[in-house]
Amino acid sequence: METILEQQRRLHEERERLEDAMSQEILHKISRKATQINADHRTRNLLERSVIAAESMANLYEDQDGLRKEEVSSLSGPNEFAEFYSRLRSLKEYHRKYPNEVTEPMQMEFLRMKENRENNIEDNLPLVEFTDEEGYGKYLDLHEVYDKYLNLKGIEKIDYLTYLDTFDRLFDIPKDKKNMDYKRYLESLLDYLYGFCERVQPLYDLTKELSKVGEEFEGQWAQGNFPGWQKDASSALAHTGAHLDLSAFSSPEELASLGLDRLKQALQALGLKCGGTLEERAQRLFSTKGVPLEKLDPSVFAKSRAGKGRESSERQKDIASYEAQVYHLSELLGEQRQATRENVERKQARTSDELEVIVLLIDLT
Repeated sequence: METILEQQRRLHEERERLEDAMSQEILHKISRKATQINADHRTRNLLERSVIAAESMANLYEDQDGLRKEEVSSLSGPNEFAEFYSRLRSLKEYHRKYPNEVTEPMQMEFLRMKENRENNIEDNLPLVEFTDEEGYGKYLDLHEVYDKYLNLKGIEKIDYLTYLDTFDRLFDIPKDKKNMDYKRYLESLLDYLYGFCERVQPLYDLTKELSKVGEEFEGQWAQGNFPGWQKDASSALAHTGAHLDLSAFSSPEELASLGLDRLKQALQALGLKCGGTLEERAQRLFSTKGVPLEKLDPSVFAKSRAGKGRESSERQKDIASYEAQVYHLSELLGEQRQATRENVERKQARTSDELEVIVLLIDLT
């Protein structure tokens, strides 16, 4: 059985060899895109293996069960020679019991890696799955997502080539069309783009990158200037009824001068409770000045509207957050997107030429 100190020695060796292998993989000159994708996936596998080794080493050094300390003490105490011969006897006994067992040195695995890399043995082996349409990472295959887009109600139907140009222009889609079906479509689009990015750029930290995107989105949303979701200039809180522009009022007292009926109409337009004295109505209405609907206390809404505005806003925010991620991933995949468009155009032109040949042959017969 491997001792704790031997485990640590082996893990240190493994990490050093893994780091060396990663360096060689990165420095190895590559010309083909598919070969680069394979190399990046090999590097990622080495990196993940190195992380696991580091975690194992950390656990051994923490020595929560005290076994490492006990082992070190037994080797450095007054009976160190007795401990040495005891372990030697255990080794001999093990080899007598398993005389034909062959143990391969760790360096052999990494020598094979080096040989495969230098001889380009693994270049043409598929290390990750792509559809035929994707051409091993050269092109996007959005046909399935495109079909879901066509099934959305109230949205203009376009051909696939146009879709490739405009699928990230989500800010052009009217807000009233962004319902639950639209959200499910967005999820499908986002899942595909995310998965494709992971396959063609395995060394890219998408989780960290999308976390930054989320932070930027929160700031834009709070300011009301996220593309496609800007608040109306008149008021973000306006619904129906006699809306009142509060920018001209600097205090509840000024609002009170409008009278009970006018304040009631303004409160109803916002879906707020409209009862109470003149002063209470003025105070309630003034408290909404410059405050987004979702930030208002639910208790100020009329019973039929309590929480409704907040729920609607949260639903819209979820959809917009998906859009923010789609914008960023589309930008990351700009090269593949352009190549996809050119590839689709070539296919369409070839199909058109083939049809012309068929028509010509029919005319000749």
